[in-house]
Amino acid sequence: MSKQKYISLILILGSLTAIGPFSIDMYLPGFPAIAKDLNTTAARVALSLSSFFIGISAGQLLYGPLLDRFGRKKPLYIGLTIYIAASVGCALIHTIDGLIALRLVQAVGSCAAGVASVAMVRDLFPVKDSAKVFATLMLIVGLSPMLAPTIGGYVTEAFGWQGVFITLAFMGAAMLAACVLWLPDTYTPDTTLSLKPLPILTGFWSVLREPQFYTYTFAGAMAFCGLFAYVADSPLVFMDIFGVDGKTYGWIFAFLSIGLIGSSQVNSMLLQRFSNEQLVYTSLICQVLTSLVFLVLTLNGWIGLGGTIALLFVFLCCLGFNSPNTSALSLAPFEKNAGSASALLGAIRMGMGALASVAVSVFNNHTAVPMVGVMAGASVLALLILLIGRKQITAPVAVSEGQLAEAVH
Repeated sequence: MSKQKYISLILILGSLTAIGPFSIDMYLPGFPAIAKDLNTTAARVALSLSSFFIGISAGQLLYGPLLDRFGRKKPLYIGLTIYIAASVGCALIHTIDGLIALRLVQAVGSCAAGVASVAMVRDLFPVKDSAKVFATLMLIVGLSPMLAPTIGGYVTEAFGWQGVFITLAFMGAAMLAACVLWLPDTYTPDTTLSLKPLPILTGFWSVLREPQFYTYTFAGAMAFCGLFAYVADSPLVFMDIFGVDGKTYGWIFAFLSIGLIGSSQVNSMLLQRFSNEQLVYTSLICQVLTSLVFLVLTLNGWIGLGGTIALLFVFLCCLGFNSPNTSALSLAPFEKNAGSASALLGAIRMGMGALASVAVSVFNNHTAVPMVGVMAGASVLALLILLIGRKQITAPVAVSEGQLAEAVH
């Protein structure tokens, strides 16, 4: 493969992986404007984020079998077309209920891009290069939450919140054109693969029964609920409670993303001295302590903007350590059905995250307490799941380098 072709493939696959994060984060600075235009509250607008998480959760289970049965490009084309249409619909909608529904459809469409990009790394690159490719894609994914809210803040100020969804539609259209023109399809569809519900569900059930999978998957997903609570409620906390404008909120969000991204990179270095299990346990302890201190300070009104940013930064650093390690440990026992395990892992994480984002919206009281309460409660439950579940693992399976690369992605 020539260097030019290698770079073009990385750019296309990286852009596909970025569609989801951009769709989640880019419209966050527009929450107050959306609430005003649609005659609702910022908490109600946050439900459109929850519906997006639900769509991603369901979409991961949907596209896995479709990509194997019909090849990579046809489901990808269909997903991107759905994404573009839903993005335009979001820009034209005049009711909050319509926005919530269209965001779910938009998520299902975007999911094709994320799932296909992972599958196509295996198709297009040698096995020995997969870890390097995944690391590059992870860097692009990591940069997305830093760039998206900042860009979204400027777009919202210049063109209104509708401009964000038009921008996303153009991104989807550009990706669709790039895939049609320059993305090869080297995968031969497996026409023998059954798409009947029973065989698919049986495969998922065989994965779910593995103690190492359910222990680290549910512990990691519960810990990750704090991130979804933060993303869903941060526009309210920073723009309504602390009164920062959309641009400033975008920069704060970008700064906090450094904690999550930076710690995940440090995690790779620490794995040379410590095991995945050790890093999971230590990071969860730190996450529980941080969130409980955060909750006490918030309940008593002893914390301001600076303290909130500082504690959120520490909390996200903890997630940057435990998330890739819980994912890798979840996938470690699987070889033949790693695709099903990966899809189920993603669906559980996004599904529980959706519940967390719904919770902060339902219990909204115009303070940061719902967000911090969900962060603290979920962190404590994650630690309990880990402590109880580890006793059920009789023969733990170590993590290979390739599994860690895929889990980090």
